[in-house]
Amino acid sequence: MSIKYSMKKLEYWFEEIDASITAFSGGIDSALVLYLSKQFLGDNAFAVVGVSPSLKMRDKQLAIDFCVQHSIQLELIETNELDNADYSLNPIDRCYHCKSTLYNHIIDLGQKFPGHTILNGTNIDDLGDYRPGLMAAREKQVRSPLAECNIGKAELRMIAKRLGIKIWNKAASPCLSSRIPYGETITKEKLNRIEKAEEILIDLGFKDCRVRHFETGASIEVPPSSIETLLNMGIDPIMEIKHLGFNKVVIDSEGLISGKLNRAIKNETTLS
Repeated sequence: MSIKYSMKKLEYWFEEIDASITAFSGGIDSALVLYLSKQFLGDNAFAVVGVSPSLKMRDKQLAIDFCVQHSIQLELIETNELDNADYSLNPIDRCYHCKSTLYNHIIDLGQKFPGHTILNGTNIDDLGDYRPGLMAAREKQVRSPLAECNIGKAELRMIAKRLGIKIWNKAASPCLSSRIPYGETITKEKLNRIEKAEEILIDLGFKDCRVRHFETGASIEVPPSSIETLLNMGIDPIMEIKHLGFNKVVIDSEGLISGKLNRAIKNETTLS
């Protein structure tokens, strides 16, 4: 009953707008928003993917395939955020500069499609974490149908499953820059190294994983229930990742925790 109620709320929400441009990351949150946009707005629903070294090639291809499957017009935009020192120097508000750049590109693109509302995949659970990109969305008047309808991650996955969206259970895949601690410079080489390391783990069956890039070392995170499985594989995966250019590779005994690097911000706030 709750899912039916939420789906009805979303239907009513989309009655407020005539056309949309969805900032699409290839993740399930924005995929659901895009799917609903197509369902309720038809050919007045468009998608934009911001292409940069921080976007996994796997997610870029997934986004392209999704739009082809559902006959949604897609625009690929080179965002070039690494050229912006406010981003590449990796301050704690890095995400704000990333999203501002993306939304500015979409606003410029919107001149080709007047009357379109810009949408993103923010859900209600996102509002409880440190996400400076949310400020950029507010400044650019980007709408968040899932959050505005009070829908969280677990529920949106169930809605996507009911609608037959194939990636309803896709693991979260935040941008690759989120693997680098704040204050450590982001480079194309680091992002490429992280992506290749995570691809090694994914190919081994660890669909939900992170490889954190600490200076010249790497820390592998998999779900706590999968740590023993990884350890039993021996040293081979570790050495394969190390050969990508890391001086040291360790397995995080705590396991995968989304947004783990944000702890530094919270600790700093507590101490101050």
